[in-house]
Amino acid sequence: MRWLRAFWDSTVGKKAVMAVTGILLVGFVVAHMLGNLQMFIGADAMNRYAAFLKSTGELLWVARAGLLGAAVLHITAAYQLTQMNRAARTDAYAKRVPAASTLASRTMRWGGVLLLAFLVFHIGHFTTGTFHPAFSHTMVYGNVILGFRSPVVSAFYLAAMAALGLHLYHGAWAGFRTLGLAKRSSAPRERRIAQGLALIVWAGFSSIPVAVWLGILN
Repeated sequence: MRWLRAFWDSTVGKKAVMAVTGILLVGFVVAHMLGNLQMFIGADAMNRYAAFLKSTGELLWVARAGLLGAAVLHITAAYQLTQMNRAARTDAYAKRVPAASTLASRTMRWGGVLLLAFLVFHIGHFTTGTFHPAFSHTMVYGNVILGFRSPVVSAFYLAAMAALGLHLYHGAWAGFRTLGLAKRSSAPRERRIAQGLALIVWAGFSSIPVAVWLGILN
């Protein structure tokens, strides 16, 4: 398995791993958003959706293990690439002046750290109930409503969704280029796809805490 080790140790290999795992995680994020939007259909629909997921039993845990593995590889590759880039640059910039970079690309690292912290809190909030004031394993709709009535939780959630949108925009676009799926163009279609995807995901997730605060969901 030396070739696999050599592939992982190279910058090209790490970028490829980030791209592939990123695609898997984007697929999960979109599916998760669509499931969450059933909040707008009503309590019965949301609770039935949650009950269906739990009824899949071992398949659900296999999916969770796969997503966890993808996330670990994605984060590890990102961290190691950052360290490799720093090691390759012997002298720090006297003054960092963004040229062709975007807000999304400049916030990838800190946005990733915020998303990691959010992921830990989110699982403890809505999956295990560790951080929830009145968690129920069956009344998922009520968990969401009560959970987002906290201004601190809602603010943290909205900040994380902004970071997720920026992360998706730059990450999806970079993934297209890494895998050789983006053609040279002054207005590449893949960039517009990444931008549209990021906006949809950001709006979909953010709409729920906002709707709770506006009284649309109660």
